[in-house]
Amino acid sequence: MTQESVERMVLGDVELVRVVEWRGAFASAADLVPTAPRRTWQDNRGWLAPDHWEPEGDRAVMALQTWVLRSAGRTVLVDTGVGNGRERPGVPQFHHWQGDFLGRLELAGVRPEDVDVVVNTHLHADHVGWNTRAADGSDGSDGSDGSDGAPGGAHGPSRAGTGVATGADAGTEWVPTFPRAEYLVPAADDAHFGPDNGYGGGRAPHDRLVYEDSVAPLHRAGRTVLWDGSHRIDEHLTLESAPGHTPGSAVLRLASKGEHAVFVGDLLHSPVQILDPAHNSCFCLDAGGAAASRRRILERAADRRELVVPAHFGGSGTAEVRRDGNGFRLAGQEHRPRD
Repeated sequence: MTQESVERMVLGDVELVRVVEWRGAFASAADLVPTAPRRTWQDNRGWLAPDHWEPEGDRAVMALQTWVLRSAGRTVLVDTGVGNGRERPGVPQFHHWQGDFLGRLELAGVRPEDVDVVVNTHLHADHVGWNTRAADGSDGSDGSDGSDGAPGGAHGPSRAGTGVATGADAGTEWVPTFPRAEYLVPAADDAHFGPDNGYGGGRAPHDRLVYEDSVAPLHRAGRTVLWDGSHRIDEHLTLESAPGHTPGSAVLRLASKGEHAVFVGDLLHSPVQILDPAHNSCFCLDAGGAAASRRRILERAADRRELVVPAHFGGSGTAEVRRDGNGFRLAGQEHRPRD
């Protein structure tokens, strides 16, 4: 574990701590943002590399991370990463992942029992994994495994890279990782990915596994709060719906003493989507809705000088956005035409 796994900043009366589960080259740029022209990556190489793009392999650089917010006397987590010991056969990068997320949280001064609120911006596998842990510790969450979760090579997290096979399987009893916390779950995502809709309509078979090991146990424990439209957490933090990536995708707005930020989840996977918000990631379920939400959120961020905090950006993990014609740019970054 290195110090880069924990980074801190303060906005008004809110402390932000970035806890990085993993970062590196993850997916082909063309696969991740299929409609973004290759020229966009090449023309902006000067600032996209190395934090957001690996030109040699043409791979997008990303991070798996959680933001810890200390606000109004409470500890709030924004998304919970991949989780340990999960059956994810449809997502080989996350299948039987084994890492030291709880150790990294502890480095940030957070124990599971310290957490008051968990925000899931949406219910994809890499945002809900540490919602739960194996009751018997078979996922390594009890500290029985010393792996730091480092992936093998530059192709993203992988089971092969850890050399660890866990005992967690379909028979594992999953319990809330953060026993005192209320888990704020978008109602539209809970409906879409839950059993009443056939776990996402059966589009991705692993959606059932994700829901059953990372969401359903919260319901059984009575820890979930389902919300729709907007939800005020405290005087500084407010959740708002921003559908498209998933039906219930949300953003979390922070406003304190004249300073502002917006945690946008997976509305953005890469800065090339800031240059032209019409470009969706390959994971967006509703292309039109995702693009509309992305543009709306970026317009407000540019006009109100909100710090944009995407779920997976490399580098600092944040972006200052400015208007640029019909698109946007990152403050302080020289860029070139988008098409």
